[in-house]
Amino acid sequence: MNIVCPKCFAINRLPDNKEINRATCGKCNANLLDNSPIELNPENYQKFLQSNTIPVVVDFWAPWCGPCVMMAPSFKEASREFSLKVRFAKVNTQDFPALSQSYGIRGIPTMIVFKGGVEVGRVSGALSAPQFLGWVKQYL
Repeated sequence: MNIVCPKCFAINRLPDNKEINRATCGKCNANLLDNSPIELNPENYQKFLQSNTIPVVVDFWAPWCGPCVMMAPSFKEASREFSLKVRFAKVNTQDFPALSQSYGIRGIPTMIVFKGGVEVGRVSGALSAPQFLGWVKQYL
């Protein structure tokens, strides 16, 4: 499987049929198992979505949005649950409105699941941690 480094965005190949306990980026030595949500911007967005072979969940949010702030802990908790099964990323719609507009996002928070750079699922509105975990699991 291909995993994009969360620090330098280099593409790393990992075996997809083994239990992996340790994996570092071949370019910058960052921990590839760190599944903390990654902040995306127009420069790294497409590479991150298209180069990861596992699903990528993107949270479109804004710092002034109360439901977005309430949803953030559930999003971070889910990222810890799915190491090397799903990657998690965030797009600040206030800073990068063109990214959200390109997906027709009209309300935030909106979470979109991408596989191979193609949207396969979407949900809008704040979800509880169990609701969000259940939603993510259907895309594994």
